[in-house]
Amino acid sequence: MSRNKKLARFAEFSQFSNTHETKEGLKGNWKTKIFKNNNPVVLELAAGKAEYTVGMARLFPDKNFVAIDKKGNRMWVGAKKTQEENLINTAFIRTQIDFLTDWFGHNEVDEIWIIHPDPQIDKARKRLTGPMFIPRYREILRPGGIIHLKTDSTLLYEYTLEIIEQENLKLINHHPDIYHSELYNEVLAIKTYYEQMFTAKGETIKYISFTLD
Repeated sequence: MSRNKKLARFAEFSQFSNTHETKEGLKGNWKTKIFKNNNPVVLELAAGKAEYTVGMARLFPDKNFVAIDKKGNRMWVGAKKTQEENLINTAFIRTQIDFLTDWFGHNEVDEIWIIHPDPQIDKARKRLTGPMFIPRYREILRPGGIIHLKTDSTLLYEYTLEIIEQENLKLINHHPDIYHSELYNEVLAIKTYYEQMFTAKGETIKYISFTLD
């Protein structure tokens, strides 16, 4: 993508009514001031083009969805769709996931989806299901709130199962090939741009759900 096109997307992204690039006044106020309802708040981390936020917002108008990524030119795709479709149960944050606790209050989040994140092959400490991020999730996620991982990476899939055991977390479900599983449903059927590339190459898509209890 050309630099001018990226800059144009950044500019438009910042003007959308449901996008946020500064955290002031948001922490602890997502239901009361942003969405103005008491519906559950669901996060999509490392959202990319935010296909899951868009897809889930269409399926569940009684939930609030927040996409988070540091690259606004990618999230512009999802943010623009939600503007065009008037999906008022969506929001988009441009920030690094390291700063989640600056944006959300204690127990303010009901559910987290991590969709095809970078498996960080050479940097295990940066994996989004690793010990560096679990405490952050514990701070913002309500008791019993579910974390979902969907990935093409066998390394990340196996690593996450190991972390769940090591951290004494509660494993709910997992499968190494979700599209040939009894767990398959309308949410897991949502495919991101990158997932379409992976499946076209014959790669299987893995899934894990767990809680921090």
